[in-house]
Amino acid sequence: MKSRDDVFRRFSVETGWAPRYVVWELTLACDQPCTHCGSRAGGARTQELSTAQALDVARQLAELGTFECALIGGEAYLHPGFLDIVRELRRLGVRPTMTTGARGITPALAQAMADAGLYSVSVSVDGLEPTHDLMRASKGSFASATAALGFLKGAGIRTSANTNFNRLNEGDLEPLYEHLEAQGISAWQVQITTPLGRAADRPAMLFQPWDLLTFYPRLAALKERAWADGISIQPGNNLGYFGPEETVLRSPQPGLSDHFQSCQAGKQLMGIESDGAVKGCPSLQTSHYVGGNVKDTPLATLWRDAKPLAFTRARTVEDLWGFCRTCPFASKCLGGCSFTAHALLGRPGNNPLCHFRAGSFAKRGLRERLVQRVRAPGEPFDCAEYEVVEEALDAPDPRPPTPAQLVRKR
Repeated sequence: MKSRDDVFRRFSVETGWAPRYVVWELTLACDQPCTHCGSRAGGARTQELSTAQALDVARQLAELGTFECALIGGEAYLHPGFLDIVRELRRLGVRPTMTTGARGITPALAQAMADAGLYSVSVSVDGLEPTHDLMRASKGSFASATAALGFLKGAGIRTSANTNFNRLNEGDLEPLYEHLEAQGISAWQVQITTPLGRAADRPAMLFQPWDLLTFYPRLAALKERAWADGISIQPGNNLGYFGPEETVLRSPQPGLSDHFQSCQAGKQLMGIESDGAVKGCPSLQTSHYVGGNVKDTPLATLWRDAKPLAFTRARTVEDLWGFCRTCPFASKCLGGCSFTAHALLGRPGNNPLCHFRAGSFAKRGLRERLVQRVRAPGEPFDCAEYEVVEEALDAPDPRPPTPAQLVRKR
């Protein structure tokens, strides 16, 4: 049998790109009503993939040379075939991992996940207890997430954490790291909350571009501290770009130099929704970026032929607009994270949530304010419409005075 690397190289040569990393939403059913959930998870989608259909998808992923498949939801463990899917991915040579809010993970479930072959689990932790429980709209969820990290570690599963940062929880950055370090995590993925799904209903929660100028230096300093502690802090694809701390934020270890390599949606990344819809990235807006459905078309055909999956493969500077079109890093960055730019301005190629951009405005005594003009329609992976307003850097900033107001729907 050929190795995953052999298959990956073959498919890359034949098509130009291959889905090395896949994020698969097994079900939209969820046990927490999180205020910032991009998919608005809660109830299952209509006509979600059956276990038999999902096992066939696992086989197709192996044939495409997928190296790692991250199972998400909703909550992946609420799919009736969850453990069978984990076992099949592992049997086929695809590394099965998971991202979870962990509300329902017990010692027994953790052991069953380990026995099925789950390689690692990233637990979503949104802040210290008061902040986390508020964002998750679920009292006791911080305690259950913390306990789950212990259950998973006790079962022999590699553990990490992930956090969406915004105006509500930015103050928890350093003490949250200390809490997670105490739980024995090996890595922490950090990204910024994007106005997608339920987060689009709460614009006051979101960072304004100038907030990045103070948040990113704190994060970079914490990453250097984490290196010494043996923990890898990994920036999400919507975090950056090309500011003074870029090398520290992107580099995998001290002494190496790295930077953002442009949006990888549809290049080495693929997302699958629980009803079989396929996108180039799991967070891309469903209404604009679904290339087809695995119930109707083989994954290999969708990956090769579906234009909505391939939109980044031929992207050049000519596809950028606004500030990003004139940026000195345009040819490397190519507009940053596609779903973030689309969530703000209705199409990719111009991303106001950019470190370099915010710094460039600040040097001129200016800043950009994001003002929501049209609300989101209320569907999974939907977004609102924003206007970018230029104003003085020291203009008044009317932040809501209480955390409760930050998570309240507009």
